[in-house]
Amino acid sequence: MEESSFSKYRFALIGAAGFVAPRHMKAIRDTGNILTAILDPFDSLGVIDEYFPDADFFTETERFDRHLDKLRRMKDRQIDYVSICSPNYLHDAHIRLALRNQAHAICEKPLVLNPWNIDALQQIEKETGKKIFVILQVRLHPSIIYLKEKIQRDPSDKIHDVDLTYITSRGKWYFRSWKGDPEKSGGVATNIGIHFFDLLIDIFGDVKEVIVHYADPKTVAGFLQLERARVRWFLSLEYNHLPESAKKTGQRTWRSVSVDGSEEEFSGGFTDLHTESYRKIVAGKGFGTDIARKSVEAVYNIRNATPAGITGDVHPLLLKTRK
Repeated sequence: MEESSFSKYRFALIGAAGFVAPRHMKAIRDTGNILTAILDPFDSLGVIDEYFPDADFFTETERFDRHLDKLRRMKDRQIDYVSICSPNYLHDAHIRLALRNQAHAICEKPLVLNPWNIDALQQIEKETGKKIFVILQVRLHPSIIYLKEKIQRDPSDKIHDVDLTYITSRGKWYFRSWKGDPEKSGGVATNIGIHFFDLLIDIFGDVKEVIVHYADPKTVAGFLQLERARVRWFLSLEYNHLPESAKKTGQRTWRSVSVDGSEEEFSGGFTDLHTESYRKIVAGKGFGTDIARKSVEAVYNIRNATPAGITGDVHPLLLKTRK
């Protein structure tokens, strides 16, 4: 990846109104770079003032695209990176917009909804010479790095027993938004689970078998056979599924990975992981399309599986909540 001729990289951002966009703005600022242009159809965005009040703002994709094209022709103002925080089903189109304007793309998870979309994007990478990076910040969490190092020290033929639990309670708004539409978000396993399937694949190897035991609009649970692990997983948007200990402290999110009976709870420690992701990307060490592919394939297969019912190697929380 070529180096910018300037001391700061110039960024554009697509999708500023969502939950995750301020983390990207903060990451751009904290890595010493500049955000110059923003696109979002929602026009009440005072959060921008905290980070880049001088950024040009657009509510129409056509005018934003024209602006990037104009900057591309001004060699001292061209955009180096486009950060993409738009709804999941638009990621493919917005990545193409970035590469077409001779900028690298930094995309929130999931990179795309369907595995075959990655093939086309990789072809465009070759044609433009620009790169696509995906934000997989959970890989950078200190507890996950420690866990991966610990597993790597074990004998290579050892098969671990893993329980993944991720509960992030959401209100009624969620299901009125694009996130509640599986055609746009990919459903629960894709929208909230892809980071965790990615990290498990990274730690324990490729997917050998996918089983879904239960699925509804708020909860999905099943089993993954990986090269070095048997994984029971449970993902939920239901507040009532949170542990009582979490409810008592006001937590609305619970993340836990248990390996061979030893729990690695990591509900905290996420504040600066986007900034660390950006540091790696601008240093040429970000996570690319080949790395993203395996988790995209996993959640695609989960989304399209027929639930087998509550039988076999079932997550304990599914047994508890679906008696």
